[in-house]
Amino acid sequence: MSNDETTADYYETLQINANAEPDTIHRVYRLLAQRFHPDNQETGNASRFRQICDAYQVLSDPERRAQYDVLHREKQQQRWRLVNAGTQSENDFEIEQHVRLTVLEVLYTRRRLEVDTPGLFVAELEDLTGRPREHLEFTLWYLIQRGLAQRTDNSRLVITAEGVDHLEQNYQTNLGRRLLAERNEEPAPAKPF
Repeated sequence: MSNDETTADYYETLQINANAEPDTIHRVYRLLAQRFHPDNQETGNASRFRQICDAYQVLSDPERRAQYDVLHREKQQQRWRLVNAGTQSENDFEIEQHVRLTVLEVLYTRRRLEVDTPGLFVAELEDLTGRPREHLEFTLWYLIQRGLAQRTDNSRLVITAEGVDHLEQNYQTNLGRRLLAERNEEPAPAKPF
């Protein structure tokens, strides 16, 4: 197995369940490949297309899929161990508030710098924030419910105008707390929503 196969979540890339049938994998692959093919003027994305092709190559081959599934299950179990490890993170409101503002900052920056593709997939947010998906699920739910972020038709997350206003109103306060916390090596409390 290559390093990409051990780190990438091919099921997430194809937006399918780990129990998906081969026909489903093929159907979804064709749909996504068509949407993200670099020749597609409206929605083409060469990087995303390569990810989709890599995922399909592994998941469409029964032997490679079986090998990948073993690693995928181990990775999922490790993630859940992280989620369940320590009760402090379960109810640490200040850390959650800080993560919300961090996610909004990432989405804000993406919106400003990438006007044509302002959204991010959850996997990209996971990489940029350094937090596992399981830790981000509540954060994303909250931001969407409050109208500070939303999902686009292609499942990307984008900041809303309300999210921009909220971030700009709370940025200086949060920045000061974050700098102080970094000096003390503690998570920065954020201004409550």
